[in-house]
Amino acid sequence: MRIVVFGLSITSSWGNGHATTFRALTKALHAAGHSVLFAERDVPWYASHRDLPDPPFCELALYGSVGEARERFAADVRDADAVVVGSYVPDGVAIGEWATETAGGTTAFYDIDTPVTLAKLAAGDHEYLAPALIPKYDVYLSFTGGPTLTRLEREFGSPAARPLYCSVDPDLYRPDDGVPRDLDLGYLGTWSADRQPTVDRFLIETARALPERRFAVAGPQYPESIDWPANVDRTDHLPPAEHARFYNRQRFTLNVTRADMIAAGYAPSVRLFEAAACGTPVISDRWAGLDELLTPGEEILIADSPADVRRWLTEVSEEERAAIGAAARRRVLAEHTAERRAAELVAHLSERPAPPAGPSR
Repeated sequence: MRIVVFGLSITSSWGNGHATTFRALTKALHAAGHSVLFAERDVPWYASHRDLPDPPFCELALYGSVGEARERFAADVRDADAVVVGSYVPDGVAIGEWATETAGGTTAFYDIDTPVTLAKLAAGDHEYLAPALIPKYDVYLSFTGGPTLTRLEREFGSPAARPLYCSVDPDLYRPDDGVPRDLDLGYLGTWSADRQPTVDRFLIETARALPERRFAVAGPQYPESIDWPANVDRTDHLPPAEHARFYNRQRFTLNVTRADMIAAGYAPSVRLFEAAACGTPVISDRWAGLDELLTPGEEILIADSPADVRRWLTEVSEEERAAIGAAARRRVLAEHTAERRAAELVAHLSERPAPPAGPSR
């Protein structure tokens, strides 16, 4: 297939989780024989933090405005087998309206932020998607599965809402026995107001209670007002090339989910799969659908209180810890690799629903 993608970013992972998702997916598509044109809005905050300025697995095009995109990519959009527009794309409504009117093949909206998107729509915020645009896309690809898919079809009129969870590139994320496990618990994620209370309870409070243990938090945009304990290492930005080493340093890693995604359920973070692929056991907050992705107690540990976190750090034997990590790695390699996700994407794009009776779009 020839696929055109308008995405938030593939060149910069700074402050977003989209880049690693698009990198893994397009790399797997390329390996399977498909070709991808990735069109990315050239914005200054990513231009100054590009850690993959020339991705080898897709054709990259940076554009400066909607008008430029329409002029440069009209033929590509018309001739492609599929056109995918991602969430949080600048001027995403205008891009989506033009793409759905111009495309000759399947059109899809890829929502890496589905619960956030639906909350924005409920508030009348149409930053990158409007309710009237949803039925115009042939397929709504969602990072969130479960009941949200039914809602997208029944309430918003999507012809086909399908799950397309995040994934992991096993070439990049794997165990490394050469890296010392010198951290008891770590967390990788950009600061957000709704995640921070859980980080406070599960990591900062635990670090204060266990001063002899070592902890780490990596990610940008954390306020200077946070009082980090002395045994918490802070890294402002960790590029993707260093993520696997960071996970391999940890005895356990913490997964924290945004409030909107907890409410919707069925919304795994890419960090969850990346850590598991490294064989690092994950301690996660609780949300609906998590037990369908990884088995609690065997492949993942679900915390309801700081006491749970403290108990696992101090009472789980090294043998038990390694067994949980190994079991999670087996499950992720079987069900959540980028190769598996790319095949699902192609299948969803190939099942384009029949157009309604009447004039074509």
